[in-house]
Amino acid sequence: MLSARSVTVGHGRTVLFTGFDLDVRPGEIVGLVGPSGCGKTSLARVLAGLAEPLSGQVLRDGPVTMLFQSARRAMDPRLTLRRSIEVCADGEVGWESLCARADLPISLLDRFPRQVSDGQLQRAAIARALVGEPRYLLCDEMTASLDPATTAAVAATLRRAADDGAGVLFISHDLHLVDAIASTRKVLTP
Repeated sequence: MLSARSVTVGHGRTVLFTGFDLDVRPGEIVGLVGPSGCGKTSLARVLAGLAEPLSGQVLRDGPVTMLFQSARRAMDPRLTLRRSIEVCADGEVGWESLCARADLPISLLDRFPRQVSDGQLQRAAIARALVGEPRYLLCDEMTASLDPATTAAVAATLRRAADDGAGVLFISHDLHLVDAIASTRKVLTP
């Protein structure tokens, strides 16, 4: 399980929130909502091990991968989608299976980020995350810039990842989407 126990997060002298508890189990999607600036992204960074909490404890029983709001900022523009994914793989990549899991057309693999849409690039980011077989996916507002059809496709991809055993933390301001995709909703308040 991925757990936060009495976690307090802040930047410098500014405390964003205190004493927060959260559990994400393999195979489940937990929605995390809260007002802008309350610390949702900061919490995700702590859960992923990219930052330390001011206090409290984070427990991880497996690898954690974070997916960001802007796939354009997360993907190296100098690398093709294939190469961006390959650098995260431990060995040989089963491209057909991986692309099917991420709903990414194989025909896009040899394109650069500038040559694909935001939705296609977000699917490539999901493929890059899945190639490492993470136990947990932390999705930080990853559908915020996508149209409704692409958002639905990405949500379906995350549902399949959970069905395959990954625990998913889905951070969003879209309460309807959170309620549609998540089995549990947690609210983070400052």
